[in-house]
Amino acid sequence: MDYMGKILTNKSHLTRRNFLKRTAATAVSALGAPYIVPASIFGANAPSNRVNVGCIGTGNQGVQDLKGFLNQDDVQVLAVCDVNRASYGYAHSNQYLGWEPAQKIVNEHYSRKKRSGQYKGCDAYTDFREVLARNDIDAVTVVLPDHWHAVVTIRAAETGKDIYCEKPLSLTIAEGRAMVEAVKQYGVILQTGTHHRSDEHIRRGCELVRNGRIGEVKRAIVVLGPHGKREYIGKWQPQLIPKEFDYDMWLGPAPWAPYHSDRCLYRFRFFHDYAGGETTNTGAHCFDVVQWALNTEHTGPVEIEDTGSEWPKDGLYDAVSKVSFRAEYANNVELICGPTGKSNLAARFEGTEGWLEIPWWNRLISQPQSLVDSVIGTNEIHLYRSKNHYRNFLDCVKTRCRPITPVEIGHRSATVCHLGNIAMRLKRKLHWNPEAERFTNDDQANRLLSRSPRAPWHL
Repeated sequence: MDYMGKILTNKSHLTRRNFLKRTAATAVSALGAPYIVPASIFGANAPSNRVNVGCIGTGNQGVQDLKGFLNQDDVQVLAVCDVNRASYGYAHSNQYLGWEPAQKIVNEHYSRKKRSGQYKGCDAYTDFREVLARNDIDAVTVVLPDHWHAVVTIRAAETGKDIYCEKPLSLTIAEGRAMVEAVKQYGVILQTGTHHRSDEHIRRGCELVRNGRIGEVKRAIVVLGPHGKREYIGKWQPQLIPKEFDYDMWLGPAPWAPYHSDRCLYRFRFFHDYAGGETTNTGAHCFDVVQWALNTEHTGPVEIEDTGSEWPKDGLYDAVSKVSFRAEYANNVELICGPTGKSNLAARFEGTEGWLEIPWWNRLISQPQSLVDSVIGTNEIHLYRSKNHYRNFLDCVKTRCRPITPVEIGHRSATVCHLGNIAMRLKRKLHWNPEAERFTNDDQANRLLSRSPRAPWHL
């Protein structure tokens, strides 16, 4: 049976917009090039031009992404989903978030566009599977603790929904590879939320490195400070689970653990069971920039070693507290990641003819100073240009083109994070095969590439 035959016999996917989406995907496969959908199908005023979105996860970053999509005129947010009805206790103490505040944001946004001033069309759920079961939703955001990314992304791909998944893409390297394969198998679009790729000055900085403006690159330097939850929580006792917080669902595929308010919501980042500390938090952005500039975004380093990391000896948090490791690529370029230096930098690149610093928000800094104003010629390397990460995703949902941070690139950037954490945990030099995605002659390290999900969850 050919691909179109498979689509037509799967009645759960048979909506008009899914049919159009799958037809476009088939054309990409057949022609070997991006397929531009005719204006007669995706015209400015055509119903099919609207992308219906469900937002899974409405915490700190989830609400930011929700608002980012609400600002796009061709998006209709139909549903929000979170295991928390509403509470304080996210990244900032004054943030009151959960599915109920998110639902209110959506309804008030569309109410302002209605002549009647009223809108109550956004549904709310506590179980992501109810969102995925809706045939009228084209795409979902996955903005959950890292230990949920793979399960939800793979299930979304199986339902034919396109996915905007926050960084880091995965909790483990094995999960990341499973996500890559699912996205490919079901022909969906996935955009990784490493949104700095859509910042013009970061793209230009990577182009300067790619085009040899600092000569032969010798090293890339990334600074990762202590994690954002700096207070020490030593002896602790289990707490009562809030009435409107589904803690068992929050844990999901992670091992069972007693409830404590500092375990959940934004603080999940500082636990090994749910994330990877600052290595995967800010590091996911930094290493993505490094991989882009070095043209290693489809591979990775071949050697990784700890250089003095520190881990909590007791207390509630158990993710790495001081990030410090070194990696090396096959072309002998070093990646140095440490806790000291300019924390406002995405990365610093040093070469035989100069150096370049790429800040998160400011102008590029270089030596020689003239380097940043260098003109990149028409015959030189020009990287993928995107002015808005959400807009880029939506355009690719319609055209079936590759987004600026597709699943494979997101996986490879997250892999650098995971490799660093494994080397720091084992406190020794490791040799990595980026093609096989295995450590060389190290069974103990290879056992850390995956984790067994808690039943009944599985990949």
